[in-house]
Amino acid sequence: LPAARAPLPQVTVRDALNQALDEELERDERVFLLGEEVAQYDGAYKISRGLWKKFGDKRIIDTPISEMGFTGIAVGAAMAGLRPVCEFMTFNFSMQAIDQVINSAAKTCYMSAGSIAVPIVFRGPNGASAGVAAQHSQCFAAWYGHCPGLKVVSPWSSEDAKGLLKASIRDDNPVVMLENELLYGVPFEMSEEAQSKDFVVPIGKAKVERQGTHVTLVAHSRPVGHCLEAAAVLAKEGVECEVINLRTIRPMDIETIETSVVKTNHLVTVEGGWPQFGVGAEICARIMEGPAFNYLDAPAVRVTGADVPMPYAKILEDNCIPQVKDIIFAVKKTLNI
Repeated sequence: LPAARAPLPQVTVRDALNQALDEELERDERVFLLGEEVAQYDGAYKISRGLWKKFGDKRIIDTPISEMGFTGIAVGAAMAGLRPVCEFMTFNFSMQAIDQVINSAAKTCYMSAGSIAVPIVFRGPNGASAGVAAQHSQCFAAWYGHCPGLKVVSPWSSEDAKGLLKASIRDDNPVVMLENELLYGVPFEMSEEAQSKDFVVPIGKAKVERQGTHVTLVAHSRPVGHCLEAAAVLAKEGVECEVINLRTIRPMDIETIETSVVKTNHLVTVEGGWPQFGVGAEICARIMEGPAFNYLDAPAVRVTGADVPMPYAKILEDNCIPQVKDIIFAVKKTLNI
């Protein structure tokens, strides 16, 4: 018998992000972290635990509660040659600084004909957490994915989180990293390769998390896990789902999705955000305009959040966010079973 593979270590998304920050702060002295509560308090979500003690006030900076102010400072610092990581306590409040993110960070490289780079990372929890109502529950993947000049990444697993954060910090463009608060405490297996200080996940490349032949499921962030759960249930009924973890929203890896659709002939997109002008809408349009369209045996189906501001009541919230049962229903609908 072959020797049993030693189980890989389990690392939470929180610790993976902490590792990435620690390694990149150490690797490049131009990197610094700023945001609300990131230093003395160890971060609102404990992502920056231990970093202030290790790197000090110049590298880990507590800011006032003014996104407009500290984002502007961070963008200016990036233009002047530093590599800031700007944490929003929730991406809902990045709207206070959307002028800095879009008009200052995203457009400057183009408007300066490439002479001014803005190497900055905007990161923090995005989308719905639990019981935090409408003003803390919006997904901004479609908003930021809409804007040329930005790269937008949306990790699911601990490897995604570590590899994408390191790649984002090293990138010379502004990167928006949309994390998920409900994933912070979730442990994932982490390969030996991912434990290394050189590990990065390339921006702009999706990952096939599960091979399948009957239907393609495409998701990003937390719904990737829901898709894998739905695939496990459907496999018992003889339906093999191919699950694609987008990882990057912009630039979107449409080739990986096309290759899968050519194989499975069916497409279901899954996201926590609103339906109108959403990530799924973009995937469906790109598939329709491209070579994979002729391989579809049924219309592509979107599973999205409900088209309402997020209710506070738990039972209403559950009904607003795509559940495993919604994905199974969509798959059966598209396969006509």
